[in-house]
Amino acid sequence: MTWTTIRLELARTPAFPNGSAARSYVMRLPLGHDGLIDEQEYRHHPELATVRRFWPNEPDRHGCLLRTSEGWALSYEPGEEDDENIFRLDAHAILPGSYLTLTEPDGERLPFVVKALAA
Repeated sequence: MTWTTIRLELARTPAFPNGSAARSYVMRLPLGHDGLIDEQEYRHHPELATVRRFWPNEPDRHGCLLRTSEGWALSYEPGEEDDENIFRLDAHAILPGSYLTLTEPDGERLPFVVKALAA
């Protein structure tokens, strides 16, 4: 297991046919050799599981990863109003070139590609 820095960039969408590096996240998560999140390590040090959201024309947002009853979410403030759910993070390997789907607080689902991993 290694605490890993992960860069996600918006993948192809109808509004962004080439994706968008300007819409990105940098997360720090405990990953096993298989690319899956190490839940035991997360439970021991949840404060280390961080996220920074970069979006054009908006201030950067800093937050954390939360384990919820529905799976995993990125959260920036107390409460669930701003949470961004990550589809099946517990079963999805985070590897270069793989995709994750995040659901924005307004319900919009956006695909992101894993662009880089660093220990």
